[in-house]
Amino acid sequence: MTDKEESNNVEGTINAVTGLVKEVPIYNDAIQPFAKEVGKSLETVGKTVNLALAPIRAMIWGADRIEEFVNTKVAKRLEQVPIENIQTPDPSVAGPALESLKYNGHKETLADLYANLIASAMDKSSSKLAHPGFVEIIRNLSSDEAKIFNFLSTANVQPICNISSSVQNSNGRNIVAELVSHIGVDSKVQHNDLMPSYLTNLERLGLIDIPRETYLTQKDSYKRLEEDPSVRALLNQINAENQALGITGKIDKFIVKVTSFGKLFGQACVKKPNKPL
Repeated sequence: MTDKEESNNVEGTINAVTGLVKEVPIYNDAIQPFAKEVGKSLETVGKTVNLALAPIRAMIWGADRIEEFVNTKVAKRLEQVPIENIQTPDPSVAGPALESLKYNGHKETLADLYANLIASAMDKSSSKLAHPGFVEIIRNLSSDEAKIFNFLSTANVQPICNISSSVQNSNGRNIVAELVSHIGVDSKVQHNDLMPSYLTNLERLGLIDIPRETYLTQKDSYKRLEEDPSVRALLNQINAENQALGITGKIDKFIVKVTSFGKLFGQACVKKPNKPL
């Protein structure tokens, strides 16, 4: 087919479609208002999306904001460090950390972790603690999870439990509520209902351990949990609903503790590097 023939063919197709639309005006009348409404709807959604994203543009840090961060937050953490101990940080630590600040710098809890990590890397006496993998860990933390770890890194082993239903004289368990604790309240998280997910993520990252076979033996270690109104209410509900079946509610006790890797992360990213380690 020549170029002329191809052009004529395309033109003929366009004309045929145009002619069809002209010959069936009812489709035009029916479709156009719908198309206009869809267009208006998309325009409204587009405006709403742009409005919702507008604050994000302000949150994303540029070079000036990052430089200000280094000159204030990082410098503050190094003010007690002897000048001769301050060094150029390992690029594999500082580079990704500074890059991450573009998107997380507005979250103060996470920004503090980055500031401590960079300062640790810049202090000769603590640079060995600044593991390159810590940047990726901070990237995988929410602000609430950072608060939880900050609390756990300075607290002792914490009591935690599952609420389960079990048949009398049986080892079987059906978990009704998982990873129940007061850690969220004590660390002042914003979304306490997400605590099981938060703890699971911290465990996944290797920062904490939740050994289900270990529990505290000190008297009253679990008293606060046992007397918690929500825990009592759930146990009473299980007992009331399953009394005829011989099923009772139970508290399965265990602990939460920071791992060795988590302690190293805490030394580099939570404790200020100018403090004794």
